Amino acid sequence: MSSNCLFRVQRVCNHLKQHTVMSRRANSSYSTAGIIIIGDEILKGQTQDTNSHYLCKNLHSHGIRVNKIITIGDELDVIAKTVKEFSEWYTFVFTCGGIGPTHDDKTFEGVANAFDDKIQAHPELVELCTKYFKVSDLSSPKMKMAFIPDSAKLNWGKDDRTGEQTIYPLISVRNVFIFPGVPSIMEKAFKLLQHLFHDPEHLFYSRSIYINQDEISVVSTINEGVRQFGDRVSIGSYPEFHNSYYKVHLTMESSRQEEVIKAFEFFSNRLPQGSIVDYDADAVTNAMEVVPKLLKNTQLPLGFHAKLRHAVSVLEDALQQYSLTEICVGFNGGKDCTAILHLFYSVVKRKFPDQDVKIKVLYIKSKQQFPEVELFIQDAVQRYSLDLISYHGRIKCSMGQLKSDHPKVQAVVMGSRRSDPHCNKLNSFSRTDPDWPQFMRVNPVLDWSYSDIWTFLRTLSIPYCSLYDRGYTSLGSLENTHPNPLLKVTDNKGVVKYQPAYTLQKGESERDGRNS
Repeated sequence: MSSNCLFRVQRVCNHLKQHTVMSRRANSSYSTAGIIIIGDEILKGQTQDTNSHYLCKNLHSHGIRVNKIITIGDELDVIAKTVKEFSEWYTFVFTCGGIGPTHDDKTFEGVANAFDDKIQAHPELVELCTKYFKVSDLSSPKMKMAFIPDSAKLNWGKDDRTGEQTIYPLISVRNVFIFPGVPSIMEKAFKLLQHLFHDPEHLFYSRSIYINQDEISVVSTINEGVRQFGDRVSIGSYPEFHNSYYKVHLTMESSRQEEVIKAFEFFSNRLPQGSIVDYDADAVTNAMEVVPKLLKNTQLPLGFHAKLRHAVSVLEDALQQYSLTEICVGFNGGKDCTAILHLFYSVVKRKFPDQDVKIKVLYIKSKQQFPEVELFIQDAVQRYSLDLISYHGRIKCSMGQLKSDHPKVQAVVMGSRRSDPHCNKLNSFSRTDPDWPQFMRVNPVLDWSYSDIWTFLRTLSIPYCSLYDRGYTSLGSLENTHPNPLLKVTDNKGVVKYQPAYTLQKGESERDGRNS
């Protein structure tokens, strides 16, 4: 075959391939996305990927369907091949990871190879790296982030609060957007540039119902709903075995809002009476609305509103007297300090709505701590984005260590109540005893009862330690803490179980499961 003939064949093949790609996109009535997570550390289990979850959640709310997620290593050929395939198949492609100055940061080069492009030093990025890293040598590793695909576009974000431009732009090539792998940086970049990823003509409408019965007991109702609405509404049923509030999450989704409303009304009317739970899946995100929500709730126990207002007032006074660098929250994973943490987080967010603030929390470990408590504390650190200060040993010694390691901290917010040992004479603001390291103890819930704490937690769907669902009502260490005997029940098969802590009627007996 002559070279001219071969060239014509290649042109025809390329034309057909391009036409096929365009047809694939044209046949899709909605915008789609593919996510590529890049990094050997992900595949080795050294780092947990949270970026794909964040992108899926936010892209979906923008009317974009994520069709595929893939995790690949730091191999140049694999990156190039995957990017090329995804670019052909999806409206948007998002890569996360592989951007930086080290030898294994190969994403820019991989994207360039995917489109037969070259890597070039971009003048704006060279100037940026020179200013930021104080180097001018293009061969320096610190200049690596200035080398991007020749056809790349620089997408600068702008902070709406300050009007300032982002330090480093989001780089894109065609329909491929190249995000950093560090979750906090990736999320910030997405927020500032989310207007680039929006399909207003194909928004998805969804509703959720949370059910406190197991899936098998409601499956007939779910199946009936699928028969009636399944051709117009996507219905999902997801059992949950470790949630303190519900057992099944039922979802309804469609591009037609009126159909979602009809399906929601159908299930609301057909599911067993009392089985639907008023659950807030975004309790932390919605923390700013804690106080207004509770004050509007007329079903709460008599006197609770006044106690809540007082607690908020104490926390607001504390923030007037001390800056966030001078105050921390005592947090050992128990119910009282969990309530305090959430309330303090709410007050802080209302006072500083436009700031990304990290709350300091003090965790003093006991000799033999429950694994469930350790896991809950780690989850809370992630959930609230906390600055965890941790010590192992006696409380008095640990407070002395806190004073030494963090001299700026002057006050500690406590979850103490008058029914706790040695707390009956405390005030809202009480200094530590003279022979202790000197701190101001801030006590917002001194006059709250056992049931008040559970009213606060359960009304707002706040996550709490799983031990409380197994009959523990007061948490100490492994050697001195047991389920509360007042919650002990025997089922029809003779199996002994314990009811959840929030069902305890006698609040004065909350420590009956403690040896001391």
